[in-house]
Amino acid sequence: MEEQFAVRQEKLKKLEALGVVPYPYRYEVSQRFAEVIAAHRERDAEQLQRDAAAVRVAGRVVAIRSMGKSVFMHLFDGSDRLQVYVRKDGVGERDWAVTGLLDIGDIVGAAGTVFKTRTGELSVLVQELAFLAKSFHPLPEKWHGLQDKELRFRQRYLDMIVNPEATEVFRKRSRLIQAVRRFFHQRGYVEVETPMMHPIPGGASARPFVTHHNALDIDLYLRVAPELYLKRLLVGGMEKVFEINRNFRNEGISLMHNPEFTMIEFYELYRDFNDYMDLSEQLLLDLAGELLPDAVLRWQGKEIPLTPPFRRVKYMDAIAEKSGLAPEELWDEAAVRGHIAQALPNEPLPPTYGKMLDLLFSHYVEDGLDEPTFVTYFPKAISPLSKASRLDERETERFELYIAGMEIANGFSELNDPLEQRRRFEAQARDRERGDDEAQLIDNGFLTALEHGMAPAAGEGIGIDRLVMLFTGAASIKDVILFPLLRPKE
Repeated sequence: MEEQFAVRQEKLKKLEALGVVPYPYRYEVSQRFAEVIAAHRERDAEQLQRDAAAVRVAGRVVAIRSMGKSVFMHLFDGSDRLQVYVRKDGVGERDWAVTGLLDIGDIVGAAGTVFKTRTGELSVLVQELAFLAKSFHPLPEKWHGLQDKELRFRQRYLDMIVNPEATEVFRKRSRLIQAVRRFFHQRGYVEVETPMMHPIPGGASARPFVTHHNALDIDLYLRVAPELYLKRLLVGGMEKVFEINRNFRNEGISLMHNPEFTMIEFYELYRDFNDYMDLSEQLLLDLAGELLPDAVLRWQGKEIPLTPPFRRVKYMDAIAEKSGLAPEELWDEAAVRGHIAQALPNEPLPPTYGKMLDLLFSHYVEDGLDEPTFVTYFPKAISPLSKASRLDERETERFELYIAGMEIANGFSELNDPLEQRRRFEAQARDRERGDDEAQLIDNGFLTALEHGMAPAAGEGIGIDRLVMLFTGAASIKDVILFPLLRPKE
């Protein structure tokens, strides 16, 4: 690598000796490659020769072939490839000299006319060649694809150069986020921004990242969720709000988890969790209509139709069906603990009843939820911010939406009784004392807001990254995050 770097540096010096500005300030591009291809691919060679359509294009050299007094190059503009053809007698002396100093990876501009070669390939006959930037490193595997996954994530720019489909994933991600934002704007929701640094981490059961503010001499926490701030806006009278932004959770890294991830959270006064299950279903169907040709998700060999109405199953019933425990046994902490010890002897016993239920659900139920399924009526023990069920006081009006075994959304009828909310926070504090370091803390500022009165409301969070995984078929969350967290190289 060092030898190639030195060789390319020497070529740069020769370019400068020719009077070439190696890093110019700008280059006027008339069309992207896709526009050139769309405008001229159906025209035959005679038409192209007669019209001599002039273009100015630019891109990275990904292939170069010298044939004595002519040079063929394939350029890549970030989306498409286009061939350019340079003849010694068709360009100035300096431009021809430049062709002999080019390397794979260099960026050039080409002004000329569109034509087709004898083999029918659409090309640009170059009249002026502009040097735009030098690449000191060779492209991996000479365009045959970057196979080292860690290198793809660590140097995403290389992944995008040699694997055009990677760029397409992020273009689709952008379209999906635009569609989500449009969905809520059309329904009268107001987009807001809430703090990313919190004095008390809250809104979700997760370990936070901690930092320190020097001027105030206080610890702050990167937010695990925006929920408690968005609900303050409901107290203030904003009827419909949403936020698309980052959350940070100090947890492990897996195919489904990255410590920094994107979510949308949205809230509406006077609604409940039934309304939001209907809204979630409509959102998924709208996205499918825009991003999928037939409303069928194709994810890792599975075809998953987004056919309404989505299935609904109660949390405790789902565990009972798969585990063999009777529904009432699941409400008995001792019975649940005994089942885990007997049926899952290799699993460490969780410190709290809520964590035990989480373990049973993830072990018995989660992976089997391929078709879109709303899991409903979560127990109070694992739902500290949800309103109690009107059907069973032990449960809450909470749902999670699962597709392809992944949790996609979490929503509920919002708990707006400040006295009950305090009791729930206190129960969380007891769970923390028992060893649950993800249990939520008492947020007195939020409780004070609730004490001023919050109307009935529903709220929900949807993981954007996992949604993109589903709509692009990506196997790992790292495939849909431009720069996922990786262990630094030594």
